[in-house]
Amino acid sequence: MPSFSFLRTLRVSLFPPYPPIAIPTATLHSQPHSHHHHHDAVASFNRMLLMRPPPPTFHFNNILSSLVNNKHYPTVISLFKQFEPNGITPDLCTLSILINCFCHLTHITFAFSVLANILKRGYHPNAITLNTLIKGLCFCGEIKRALYFHDKVVAQGFQLDQVSYGTLINGLCKAGETKAVTRLLRKLEGHSVKPDVVMYTTIIHCLCKNKRVGDACDVYSEMIVKGISPNVFTYTTLIHGLCIMGKMKEAFSLLNEMKLKNINPSVCTFNILIDALGKEGKMKEAKIVLAMMMKACIKPNVVTYNSLIDGYFLVNEVKHAKYVFHSMAQRGVTPDVQCYTIMIDGLCKKKMVDEAMSLFEEMKHKNMFPNIVTYTSLIDGLCKNHHLERAIALCKKMKEQGIQPNIYSYTILLDALCKGGRLENAKQFFQHLLVKGYHLNVRTYNVMINGLCKAGLFGDVMDLKSKMEGKGCMPNAITFKTIICALLEKDENDKAEKFLREMIARGLLEV
Repeated sequence: MPSFSFLRTLRVSLFPPYPPIAIPTATLHSQPHSHHHHHDAVASFNRMLLMRPPPPTFHFNNILSSLVNNKHYPTVISLFKQFEPNGITPDLCTLSILINCFCHLTHITFAFSVLANILKRGYHPNAITLNTLIKGLCFCGEIKRALYFHDKVVAQGFQLDQVSYGTLINGLCKAGETKAVTRLLRKLEGHSVKPDVVMYTTIIHCLCKNKRVGDACDVYSEMIVKGISPNVFTYTTLIHGLCIMGKMKEAFSLLNEMKLKNINPSVCTFNILIDALGKEGKMKEAKIVLAMMMKACIKPNVVTYNSLIDGYFLVNEVKHAKYVFHSMAQRGVTPDVQCYTIMIDGLCKKKMVDEAMSLFEEMKHKNMFPNIVTYTSLIDGLCKNHHLERAIALCKKMKEQGIQPNIYSYTILLDALCKGGRLENAKQFFQHLLVKGYHLNVRTYNVMINGLCKAGLFGDVMDLKSKMEGKGCMPNAITFKTIICALLEKDENDKAEKFLREMIARGLLEV
């Protein structure tokens, strides 16, 4: 039997020193208790407390588990305090539930103090208890401590299961520790626990997310060689990675492989392919995938329609985009905020601002709240179609609705002021952004520099370029090209040549 003495040492080395189990005050009041289930569960718990003799501990555990399932972690911690004063002895299950609650609330120190309590009572931590602690450490970003805990546990002869390793692999992947994941997989080769499809899929997802699709394909090949069959999630993850890299041929090869292996693609699998084809402007192919989807008896969802609408706007097929949007309701799919935003953005780009505004008003009538992207798309459309005052009014309305415009929204307005012959207003607005402490990006500076260049205010341009660099925002190729072109137009050839040399010296222009 494994020794438990090491755990006492381990808990001190991980989080010294451990206090006795205590309930943080903020934890007890961190969630509103409004659900009927919550009230019923607490009432049942309190009734059981009054019974003499009290019911077996597992009855109390069932109530605590149901509260955990509904994410009422503070309530569970509060109820636990009533165990021993009422003559109820918590068992290993009770204490594991408590550990789970502390982990979800990121109180890892308290979770390990419960582990100390488990050992003090002479209980033997099982895989569920240890898995919960590993998951808690990973959840809080304590990946190195999770690995250390794993190594010590294994060294003492404890048997961890696939959930343990799946949790560790997931945590390592989220932290970008792909080398550590590989080492962990190699360690598993000598253990009774073998890598499974979930572990491999997690690694493939991580690699695809970091655009290391080649490595992901190698991992996929490795799992095939080891006789581990990929599932729909494995294929969907890899197809997504290939689509991101523009490798559509390989993505469709995997789709065909799924059919040969009698693995049914999910709505997510088809949506990924439709979206990728739409972004490439291949709407005929996207419609073929949609037909395949329907043939497979998989109902398109709002994500499917959003991808189609976006794709049709991209290839200037506005009528098709509008048709898809208006036909959604007939097919039992309700357009969401993103759907309206795609429509508004697409219509604005096609100078159909009035229709875009009409959809914006429709959102309000449907109690649908536009987000910052919706507002910014509409502001951009109004500005580019010479409705600057309406754009300014919309920006004010946006703030009234509690949505703070970002620097991208403000840059659009700044650009419109400069191009609309209102340079003084633009300068005041730009200064306001600086005073308010907004983190101005190179695009914002370029818009202001372009406005000053058009007005021939080269002294102001030099000052702004100097301030820009002083704030750590380095000019890019557009900055230099804007200044050089403006100087050439004013026959300031020597100054233009000087900027050209600086541009070359900074590596912004290949000679």
